[in-house]
Amino acid sequence: MNAVGIDVSKGKSTVAVLRPFGEVVASPFDVSHTGSELKELADFIKKLPGETKVVMEATGNYYEPIARYLHEQNLFVSVVNPVLISDFGGNTLRKPKTDKKDSLKIASYALSYWVDMKKYVPQEDLRKSLKLLNRQYQQASKLKTMMNNNLISLLDLTFPGINKIFTSPSRESDGHEKWVDFVLAFPHCDMISKLTIKAFARKYKKWCNSNSYYFTETSCKKIHDFSKECISSVSSEESTAFA
Repeated sequence: MNAVGIDVSKGKSTVAVLRPFGEVVASPFDVSHTGSELKELADFIKKLPGETKVVMEATGNYYEPIARYLHEQNLFVSVVNPVLISDFGGNTLRKPKTDKKDSLKIASYALSYWVDMKKYVPQEDLRKSLKLLNRQYQQASKLKTMMNNNLISLLDLTFPGINKIFTSPSRESDGHEKWVDFVLAFPHCDMISKLTIKAFARKYKKWCNSNSYYFTETSCKKIHDFSKECISSVSSEESTAFA
């Protein structure tokens, strides 16, 4: 029984090999995540006599290329939840934290739960890509919400409440929101309130045409009336929110 414990980090991994009763077959050593060094590691593992299992933690995306490579080399690979490793042996987790100690701990865990080790099977490329795209979408959505909230906070100083005047959903063709595009052109209520309704209508209609938005006299008057009632915290000359 050869338990190969791999502590995976960014750019390199630390490897240790243990056998039952604490026999150290290979003291912890580092392996860079390059094709040549991973091949050397796979060749080394294959030469170990007896049954061998390679165990590592599911550490973000770092473990995936190593696990996949060793799996393709026909080695038994198991990827374990880090929480299980951290609780193993009664430790609350790695105090102090060292890659060498962690690789030995992972190998020791593998020996203790030898028969329970589940074989790693790489995800299908399509499924993996969909999961990656979903994570990117979630991050982009959070960023968009954060930026929108920040913009609304700035508008509270220059044009408070203007975002609530627009009810149009995001445009399907490019994701643009009308209120966001509008305040980029009219960031301060004074830019509208100091104009006559006819003067603003000309500007607003021109803006709608330039940005592919539908113009109506009703919405134009609604915005103009709102700007007349709006109270800003800073003057248009002093405003730096959209500088």
